[in-house]
Amino acid sequence: MFREERGLLLASLARRFGDLDLAEEVTSEAIEAALRHWPAEGVPARPGAWLLTTARRKAVDRLRRDRAYAARLAVLQADAERDEALAPAADAAGAGELPDERLQLFFTCTHPALAAEDRTALTLRCLAGLTTPEVARAFLVPTATMAQRIVRAKKKIREARIPFRVPGPDELPERLPGVLQVVYSVFTEGYAASSGPRLQRLDLAEEAVRLARILHLLLPAEREAAGLLALLLLVHARRDARTGPEGEPVLLEEQDRGRWDRVMIEEGRDLVVRALTGGPAGPYGVQAAIAALHDEAADVESTDWAQIVALYDVLLALTPSPVVAVNRAVAVAMRDGPGAGLALLDALAAEPRLRAYPPYAVARGDLLTRLGREGEAAVAYREALEAAGTEPERAALRRKLGE
Repeated sequence: MFREERGLLLASLARRFGDLDLAEEVTSEAIEAALRHWPAEGVPARPGAWLLTTARRKAVDRLRRDRAYAARLAVLQADAERDEALAPAADAAGAGELPDERLQLFFTCTHPALAAEDRTALTLRCLAGLTTPEVARAFLVPTATMAQRIVRAKKKIREARIPFRVPGPDELPERLPGVLQVVYSVFTEGYAASSGPRLQRLDLAEEAVRLARILHLLLPAEREAAGLLALLLLVHARRDARTGPEGEPVLLEEQDRGRWDRVMIEEGRDLVVRALTGGPAGPYGVQAAIAALHDEAADVESTDWAQIVALYDVLLALTPSPVVAVNRAVAVAMRDGPGAGLALLDALAAEPRLRAYPPYAVARGDLLTRLGREGEAAVAYREALEAAGTEPERAALRRKLGE
């Protein structure tokens, strides 16, 4: 309940009081109060409303005690009222209104005044409820570095007096890429958890799918919104087959494809066509096309690896990234053999961002194993084991080392 309601609470409180720190603090206090009262008095009929009312009261009490704090927030409130007065009447009627307060906060946290890396970090922390270490692992940076980014982003919102409001219709397309990145990052953490006892965090993945649906409904003409939703659906469709009875990871080539969600796959395939029609492809549309080729194939052997490599070439041109390069190398190995793929992976060895990225070492270990170079493969698997964040990953790697 708390995980489900936390994002809604933060969004509502941040919009009302104009301060993320205050919103986070009173949200935590409201949850703490619930942990004290609910076991004795029972869970209320509307727990979200109970939490919101409690948090608002605590915020008001705090403002009454701190006059300087209240004076600063009064300025923010005046700014918000000014922005609402200047907004076109059509916006208030719904032309530019977002159907979920959390997405209003998404757009605030992805304001262009914030540094690009700060936008996603702040939103993952505040809206998705990830801890600072989890956000740091998602970005492959130290926890202290990520904590500084989050503090810096909050300070920028406060000092630049960035309003907590819905962007107008003319602003939405320009602001959309930042929001898409945030939703994708939330899904990534749900698809492959950065830490903890489970490989997947299905609650986060499903939340990202829900938010992607809202964005697509809001901006149906935006092809990358369709591409993101397609990508999430096509990947999330495999969720039931990705882990075994003990929660262990199951590789794509070993998954029972009969357990894949065919309804979700069909919806994703239709969206891929929409995302790739009408102009140059965007990165989410290209990734969705790759996912669709995997989902359409009866098995790994019949997968169209040549087309997947070609799509990775397009994706690398759109968004150069060592992670994309790793995925392309694996596809090349499937098309041309393990030696060709290993040569590409070895060419990435000096990339610092891959040192804390377990899939890189796992890919090298797998290809070295296929080439009969077991000693080198064991070294690679030990490197992956040191960087792995979840217990199921570590258990699987220990089994590989045992083999």
